[in-house]
Amino acid sequence: MADYIDSILKENRVFYPSDEFSRKSYIKNMAQYSKLYKKSIENPEAFWAGIASHIEWFKKWDIVLRNDMGFFKWFEGGYLNACYNCLDRIVKSGRKDKIAYIWEPEKGESKTYTYGHLLKEVCRLANVLKNMGVQRGHVVEIYLPMIPELPIAMLACARIGAIHSVVFAGFSSDALKDRIQDSKAELLITADGSFRNDKVYPLKDNADAALKDCPTINKVIVVKRAGNKIRMAGGRDFWWHELVNEKGIADFCEPESLHAEESLFILYTSGTTGKPKGILHTQAGYLVFVYQTFKWIFDIKDNDIYFCTADIGWITGHSYIVYGPLANGATIIMYEGSPTFPEPDRFWRIVEKHKATIFYTAPTAIRALAKEGDEWPGKCNLSSLRLLGTVGEPINPEAWLWYHRLIGKSKCPIVDTWWQTETGGVLITPLPGATPLKPGSATKPFFGIVADVLREDGSKANVNEGGYLVIRNPWPGMLRTVWNNPDRYRHTYFEKFGVYLTGDTAKIDEDGYFWIMGRVDDVIKVAGHRIGSAEVESSLVSHKDVAEAAVVPFPHDIKGQAIYAFVVLKKGVKKNDALKEELKQHVAQHIGPIAKPDRIQFADDLPKTRSGKIMRRILKSIAEGSTDYGNIMTLAEPSVVEILAKNRVG
Repeated sequence: MADYIDSILKENRVFYPSDEFSRKSYIKNMAQYSKLYKKSIENPEAFWAGIASHIEWFKKWDIVLRNDMGFFKWFEGGYLNACYNCLDRIVKSGRKDKIAYIWEPEKGESKTYTYGHLLKEVCRLANVLKNMGVQRGHVVEIYLPMIPELPIAMLACARIGAIHSVVFAGFSSDALKDRIQDSKAELLITADGSFRNDKVYPLKDNADAALKDCPTINKVIVVKRAGNKIRMAGGRDFWWHELVNEKGIADFCEPESLHAEESLFILYTSGTTGKPKGILHTQAGYLVFVYQTFKWIFDIKDNDIYFCTADIGWITGHSYIVYGPLANGATIIMYEGSPTFPEPDRFWRIVEKHKATIFYTAPTAIRALAKEGDEWPGKCNLSSLRLLGTVGEPINPEAWLWYHRLIGKSKCPIVDTWWQTETGGVLITPLPGATPLKPGSATKPFFGIVADVLREDGSKANVNEGGYLVIRNPWPGMLRTVWNNPDRYRHTYFEKFGVYLTGDTAKIDEDGYFWIMGRVDDVIKVAGHRIGSAEVESSLVSHKDVAEAAVVPFPHDIKGQAIYAFVVLKKGVKKNDALKEELKQHVAQHIGPIAKPDRIQFADDLPKTRSGKIMRRILKSIAEGSTDYGNIMTLAEPSVVEILAKNRVG
């Protein structure tokens, strides 16, 4: 990892947007950026009030920003509806027949939804939810694959004031159970199954297993997607298609007038304690922020076809497949499958088929597809593309250059965006018509964002000195709290420095460009997905043969980071490869395939302090093949380190 960090920080190639692209952009040059940025941080309330005036309010706010003892409130006194702004407002502007979604299934025919059609489907489901007793402020858990019913379900919740909590369909029954128990959801929306690489994954079976320990759920709506055999519990389980097509279900549902700070959704993200954090986003600030970041960062025009490859189960899908694009009246491609099914040109075939103009994906996908060879994108006509983007983790310069050259034909700016579940939307990013690009750098803060890098003592880091990445000021899209745990919110994000602590490390170069270096804490970013080390360790230790486990990240060419597990077995248990494979599958079943360790090393002991604390920094060095262990003489048994290093896997 150290070599990778060094390589990105030595990157000095600069790529400029074309004159033609800049001329047609919202933000046309760095002088315009600098002038507007200065205004946005000198008077953020006036800046964000101006942005907020572009969406529709039932009642305008009384105050733009209030700090309520460390809990920030935006647009208090204002009333609006996010679903109304994403659908009704677009329909009323004369774009009823404009395509909102182009859905590309893993196999079979693609399907389109106009804004008018989408509004009708959302309203019908909203009326169904109300008939089932879902009320304003109730939590609805959504466990669906990348099918149109997923955004429809989210928007139906938003329309009636219910709080949606989406769980990634790749997660296991245990992960679903934990999230339902924490959110205390009363209704679950799921599917019989989902498709991935021509296999059917049994979502409903997972849901049934989870619900054995989730007494708050009393109703389940099931989408018929895969056609696999499932059990429907009488009185609890109902088919989506039967409910929405029932006689008497109206095509219109009046949108609730919701206070700016009422809850919109909870989205769980991994934390260092093992228990995922329920990140809470509210109505107005979130919508205003994703509306404007999407508009300017992706330079969206009315004739654009926008393709984001993220899953809606993650924040990228919430902000930049659902709320941000729809609030701008965009046309969005939504894809169900993997980038390599049936062959490694699937993304490029979709771009060619639908003439996508903007493409937004993760560095993991770029590295994986680059590894397959240049011939795959070479077979496809990618001339429709005018803008590329990356999200989820830093992109190494080699992958950036491949993306720029092979996919963008050296003419498309790349917006390398940095943000988090907690931030709601992008905070550090190039603006495609203005920002000179350095491969591997997220470049400069978005308007209204004051980012900085601090040392351990809170002092400002020097140029090119690594430190803690912080955001010094509140912004509308920020999380409001951790669901049912305000103390965790304060402790995690504000206790250390008194300003928002991102949990990432970064450097700022001589041009004021930000270079993101990785996580400070024990959250491991696998293929752009944040996996809590404690969650994986807990899963390993739950296996009957495991006494103790510690997991750390190590560099991976495709995923960015992968999981390396050190496992201490119970006495008498034999160490063998079959058990390693069993443990990997055990983690996959308990958390999800994304959390499966790539490498497992059996150990007789782990490096611990005399107080019993496992020294993960030493394990991380071993996993990376480094001998930079630091001082090991404080360990209870220093000889453990040499033994582990000698038996390193990989």
